[in-house]
Amino acid sequence: MGTRDRIVAAAEQVIQELGLARATTREIARAAGCSEALLYKHFSRKEDLFLAVLLERVPALVPAVTRLNERVGKGAVRENLEEFAQAAVVFYRRSLPLSAGVVAEASLLDGFRRMLADVGGGPHIPINRLGAYLREEQRLGRVGPDADPDAAATLLMGACFHRALLESLVDLGPDDTLVPGLVGGLMAGLAPRSSA
Repeated sequence: MGTRDRIVAAAEQVIQELGLARATTREIARAAGCSEALLYKHFSRKEDLFLAVLLERVPALVPAVTRLNERVGKGAVRENLEEFAQAAVVFYRRSLPLSAGVVAEASLLDGFRRMLADVGGGPHIPINRLGAYLREEQRLGRVGPDADPDAAATLLMGACFHRALLESLVDLGPDDTLVPGLVGGLMAGLAPRSSA
């Protein structure tokens, strides 16, 4: 593992152990076994390091979005959505501690917004891509013509985020039926109506 990767891994560990507010560059450098000067050689600002943790260490939704888009017209829409929703729940579970810390600190939030703009990213992207998937399925007749793909995408992603947030606050027990239940409820509004 190279120095940069070691620093990013150490930053993730320190953030998980101490929280974002207490994750200082000194603590991160110590955990990485390097000096703060070396840390700043790889990351010009603390915000850059936090973004690297979020983009590189948290399971991304990009592979799940890619798989979803490759399945337009293939398999069952419900199964495709269940796989995507499960990836979204895992993503939110892992990213919530970092995201909450960024949102809570105005200077970090400002820098984070700029960095997301620079890379063309943001939390709206998976919702938009999920909506695009549902529009394509709608075009193929696998989603009802009266369904609102963007609203459905927002509802599903919001429910996945909500579950991760609740899990951070209370023990909800196993979630074996969570994703099938969410998607099942959503499919009731998305399914094409059979003609009588």
